[in-house]
Amino acid sequence: MASDEWLVASETTVPANSVESHKASVGGDGLRILEQLPQIIERGAESLTPAEKELLKWVGVFYRRPTPGKFMMRIRMPNGFTRAEQLRAIAELSRRLGNGVVDITTRQQMELRGFTLKGVPEIWEKLEGVDLRSLQTGIDNVRNINGCPLAGLNPHELLDASPVVQDLDRIIVGRDGNPEFTNLPRKFNITVSGCLDNCTHAESQDIALIPAKKAGRIGFNVLVGGKMGSGGFTVASPLNVFVEAFQAAPVVLELIKIYRDHGPREARSKCRFAFLIEQWGLSRLRTELIERLGHELAFQGRDMRSSAHADHLGRTRQKQDGLCAVGLCIPTGRVHSEQLDELARLAEIYGNGEIRLTTAQNAIIPNVPADSAGGLLAEPLLKEFSPRPSPFLRNMVACVGTDYCNLALIETKSRAVALSEALEQRLGASGNPLKIHWSGCPAGCGNHQAADIGFRGFKTRLGGKLTDAVAIYAGGLTGPQAVAGEEILENVPCDENLPEVVAKVIESYRFEKEAREHAALSDPLFAAAGTAGLASRHSPRRVVSPVVSPVRAN
Repeated sequence: MASDEWLVASETTVPANSVESHKASVGGDGLRILEQLPQIIERGAESLTPAEKELLKWVGVFYRRPTPGKFMMRIRMPNGFTRAEQLRAIAELSRRLGNGVVDITTRQQMELRGFTLKGVPEIWEKLEGVDLRSLQTGIDNVRNINGCPLAGLNPHELLDASPVVQDLDRIIVGRDGNPEFTNLPRKFNITVSGCLDNCTHAESQDIALIPAKKAGRIGFNVLVGGKMGSGGFTVASPLNVFVEAFQAAPVVLELIKIYRDHGPREARSKCRFAFLIEQWGLSRLRTELIERLGHELAFQGRDMRSSAHADHLGRTRQKQDGLCAVGLCIPTGRVHSEQLDELARLAEIYGNGEIRLTTAQNAIIPNVPADSAGGLLAEPLLKEFSPRPSPFLRNMVACVGTDYCNLALIETKSRAVALSEALEQRLGASGNPLKIHWSGCPAGCGNHQAADIGFRGFKTRLGGKLTDAVAIYAGGLTGPQAVAGEEILENVPCDENLPEVVAKVIESYRFEKEAREHAALSDPLFAAAGTAGLASRHSPRRVVSPVVSPVRAN
């Protein structure tokens, strides 16, 4: 269906929920809110209608209830690639028009905070000058497309998949937005990676292209239907399709259009791609895809990924002779404008001005001559953004939390850092790093069910008072043996006892994990069976606290 035909069809469709109604009011293309923007700015934030608050997300402008009159802008950075001049522009805007706070997200992009509606045109002009944009970064759009942050540099990759990411971004968004892809039933997440060490969470994506080989050819297997929110972690399923790099974009685009044309549009919690697949089945989806493409597709090849997980922190040798990349841990992904300026300066002095962002909210300075790496490692900024963080900070992820998010039920970022420090005091700085993820609500933006230890925040009543609490999950895993983390503690107050509770969970988790690894080494049948599902079956025993009960937020 052509883009103009789709828009006409969408205007005649009976809206199934409030967001569908808002889209129908602009002919199915949320980008048309741009036509109203001058009037909206003149009226001011206090006069925004519910429809305008939603539709502004199509152009990357987000109303934030916790900061009345101040907004967030999400900046698109395909594959997490950015440059020093772009970071400087964001830092300057954050100082002058925002609140000096910038967040790196789990989708390898940045969020600018604390500006007013009047500042939007100036922000866009500055961003456009450094080839950045905020279009289609929220609500029912294809979100920032993920990929290995060391794509093209990683000696341990099957292929450089970043050109596919860039091609998809140009088609789906481009410089001015694309109405053909602005009326999806819900958000749509994509990752395309040739990395063999699972540095992106492929199994949590609506579409994931993962490195594969077939009959001597290299390319991707296609996974579909993964998600985090809307009922929890659903592990993406193989579509039984293998594509080479030149075939990848057409296949992904047609899958998005199938979802656009046939995806459910009733209850928002049941509108993700996973629910269409649940209704249709993988066989029908594959058949529909082939019919739209007009040619057969090869069956899936051999998944080339290892069971290892790479975070690309620390010093990594590049495939380019004499060069290395230095990955820096940015706790919870929160940076301030002066830190961004310094990161840009270091990227230019020691590298070639490139910076790569990761799905764990960290940053990498690539293309550093090996003999210059020591100087970079000695820079003062690396005391704040360490390349060698503690095992409890290294893979820690936290969503925005109540500081700025409309949906969050608890504060996450400072709490996550404080917990990591307390765990290091209790358990020491040795041991394998753990993925510790915080989500401030059931939406799961912190990917809590894809972590070794995950937290889902909510409000609970304790002693007659409303207080912050978490449910604790263990055993989450992405990669070839992906499994959703299992809830093991239902109601844990976020009080002074939380570090001790989590320390005991970690000790139990590490013990069980080591026991499984020992069993796999000593029992060939155990090893041959793989580890799929074992993470949840052997996680610490689920405990339901009788002390507190969850309270639904208003």
